[in-house]
Amino acid sequence: MSTLFILLLSCSVASPVKHSLKYFLTAASGTPNIPEFVGAAVVDEVQVGYCDSNIKRAEPKQDWIKKLIKADPQHLEWYALKCSGNQQVFRANINGLMERLNQTRGVHILQRMNGCDWDDETGEVVGFNQYGYDGEDFIALDLETLTWVAPKPQAVITKLRWDSEKARLEYNKNYYIHKCPDWLKKYVHFGKSFLQRTDLPSVSLLQKTPSSPVSCHATGFYPDKADLFWRKDGEQLHEDVDHGEILPNKDGTFQMRVDLKLSSVRPEDWSRYDCVFQLSGVKNHIVTKLDKDQIRTNWGGDPQFPVAAVIGAVVGLLLLAACISGLFIWRKKNNGFRPVNISDRSDTNVTVEENTPGATTSGEK
Repeated sequence: MSTLFILLLSCSVASPVKHSLKYFLTAASGTPNIPEFVGAAVVDEVQVGYCDSNIKRAEPKQDWIKKLIKADPQHLEWYALKCSGNQQVFRANINGLMERLNQTRGVHILQRMNGCDWDDETGEVVGFNQYGYDGEDFIALDLETLTWVAPKPQAVITKLRWDSEKARLEYNKNYYIHKCPDWLKKYVHFGKSFLQRTDLPSVSLLQKTPSSPVSCHATGFYPDKADLFWRKDGEQLHEDVDHGEILPNKDGTFQMRVDLKLSSVRPEDWSRYDCVFQLSGVKNHIVTKLDKDQIRTNWGGDPQFPVAAVIGAVVGLLLLAACISGLFIWRKKNNGFRPVNISDRSDTNVTVEENTPGATTSGEK
C-alpha cells in the first residue's frame, strides 16, 4: 500500500511549465482492511511522502526527498507531527459527522485535499483547500473572498463559524499564496532530474475476445501530459472509440488506453487504421498500426495477453485512490499538508461541521 513511485526509465528532459504540491488526507470508518487514517504528499503527480495510522510515522518515498531531509532533518519531523495531529482531528470529526447525520454503521470517508499550483513561466500561484464526505463536496475555502463555501446544508454551521475566524483566514491566505509555493519550488529544485524527465511508453494492442474492441494500451510514460488516439487515413477518429483515463502506475509512471470498435472496421480496411501516442515536449510520436498479428489476446489460453498486469494496474489504482490518495472518488485537485496542534483547538467538543477541517490541519492553525 505504501510502496509507490520509483523511477522506471529516463529519456530526454522536458521541463513542465506548471507544478503542483498536493496533500491528501483521509479518515475512514467501517473499513477493517484499510488504515483509519492515511496521508500522502504528492509533487507533480509523484508521491513523495506517506503516513498512516498503522505505521504511525511519516515516510519519504523518493531518493531526492531523502536528500532534502538529510539537509533539513526537521522536515520529516514536521510531517510526522502533521500526520499524528491530523489523525486525531479526523477521527473525532468523522465520528461527529456520523452522529450528526444519524449514520450508525457502514463505510464512511472524510477527506481533505489542499495545496497549490505554481506556473514557473508566469509565476502564477493558485491555492486550494477542500473537504469532502462520502464522495461529495463538504466545504471549501475561497481564497479570493477569504470565505468558506458550503455546498451542503450540513456544512453551513461550519462556514459561519470559520468565516468569523479572521486571523485564521489570513493565515490560510498567507500559507497558500506564499508558504506552499515556497515549499513547492524547493521540491522542484531537489527533484528536478526526476520530475522534469520524459519517459516514453511501451504501446500494445490488446483484445479480450474476438468480438471485443481492440485496446491501444500505452504504459510507462511520464509526465501525464499525453494523448492517445486512433486514426483512419491519418485523420483522428472521434466515433466508435472509447477513451480511458490516464491512470498511475506503482512506479510513478502512467498508463492509458483507447478502444476501437472493430464492428465499424472492414477487414480489408485494417491497414488504414493506426494508434498514435503523443507526449508533451516530445516531437516524435509513437504510431502503432492496426495489425491482427500484433494484437495480444487472452482467448484460447493465449499467454501473451497481460491479464495479470492489467488487473494488477487496476488493483494498484484502487489502492492508490483508496489508501494513498484518500479515496478521492470525489474531485481530483490539490491538497496542502500542515502539522496539527491539538492544543490550539478550543472547539474540540463542538459539532463536526465546526471542526471538520480542523484549523490546525494541513496548512491551517
